[in-house]
Amino acid sequence: MGTFALVDARVEVNSVDLSGWVTSVTLPIELEALENTAMGQVARSRQAGLQDSTLGINFNDDFAASAVDATLWAAFGTVVVVKVRPTTGAISGTNPEFVASYLVNQHNPFGNSVGELATRQVSWPLSDPDGVARNTA
Repeated sequence: MGTFALVDARVEVNSVDLSGWVTSVTLPIELEALENTAMGQVARSRQAGLQDSTLGINFNDDFAASAVDATLWAAFGTVVVVKVRPTTGAISGTNPEFVASYLVNQHNPFGNSVGELATRQVSWPLSDPDGVARNTA
């Protein structure tokens, strides 16, 4: 695939494709850095600990049935499976799908001023004992 502009990402929340409303998505995946420095060493030493992630999605808002608000409100307070791919194309080695469960711990249906486009931002913490998976098939 090479370099490309992100214009066709697929974002699925709880089996609902919300890609048509997504304006940006961030999916940082990190590992805790656990210090294991012992006596006699002259520099810090670390090993990987638990995986963590905080999913961020910005949406153009929509209050219609099966759209943004209805989907997110139904998920509020629950753990949902989120799937993200670089494009809407089939899952492949060049279009991997990242999958994990996230806690929908916030709901903000309004956050704009008069005359602005109705949008919403979400930031959900990982809630998946298996961490984020990267599927290529």
